[in-house]
Amino acid sequence: MRRRTKSLPCSPERRNTGKCRPQCHKVRFADSLGLELAEVKVFNTGDNPSIPLHVLSRLSINSDLCCSQDLEVSIEYLEPDFKQPAECGDFSARLQEYGVCLEQVTTSEELGISGTIRVLNLAFEKMVSVRYSFTDWKTHVDVRAIWQNSNDTAVPNTDVFAFVIPLPPFLQQICSVVQFAIKYQVGSKDYWDNNYGKNYTFISKSYRLKIPKDCEQSWIHFI
Repeated sequence: MRRRTKSLPCSPERRNTGKCRPQCHKVRFADSLGLELAEVKVFNTGDNPSIPLHVLSRLSINSDLCCSQDLEVSIEYLEPDFKQPAECGDFSARLQEYGVCLEQVTTSEELGISGTIRVLNLAFEKMVSVRYSFTDWKTHVDVRAIWQNSNDTAVPNTDVFAFVIPLPPFLQQICSVVQFAIKYQVGSKDYWDNNYGKNYTFISKSYRLKIPKDCEQSWIHFI
C-alpha cells in the first residue's frame, strides 16, 4: 500500500517574501501537481535479486580460492614474430633500399599496437600509412601515420612518423594473428615495407598465471 505524503503548508510571511524578490526561484512540490512524493517498491520473498557481473566474478574467484590451494588465471597477449628493425644491423641498408622501414613497435591493452616509422626525406610532401588485417588479408584497414620529427642523428636526411593500430576488445576470440605492412607515398611513387614479403605479424598467445591463496584480497582488488 502507498501512503501519500503532504508537504508542509506555506506560512503567509513566506508567501509574501517570495513575491517581492524578482529573481527568486519558485518551488513546486510534487503533491501539488497530483504526483507522489515517493515511490515504494515491495519485494516478494520469491523474487531473485539482480547481481552485477563483476560481483558474480568476485564470488566465483572466492569460491575457487576456498575450494583449491591456488587460483590459475589465463592472461592473453600479443607477441611479435620479428625483431625490432632498429636493433638489427641492416636497418640503415633496408631504409636506403626501400625508402621506408619500421623502426620499433610495442603493444599495450590501452593503445593497441603502436610504433614509429622512418622514411627517407625524398620530398617535403609525403604520406605514410599502415595497412593492417585481422582476417589474413581477406579484409584490411589503412591508418595514417603522423609526422613526429626530422631526426638526422641516427640516419641522415630522414623523417620519423608514429602510428597506432587500435585493437578491438576480446581480440583473441576474433583472430589469432594480426598482420600489417607500411606504405610510403611521395610524389607519384609508392614505397612499401612488408618485412621482406612476410609482413609484420603479431601472434596471440596466453600465459597461465597461478595466484596463491594468500593473495586472495589483493587479486580481488585488482579485478
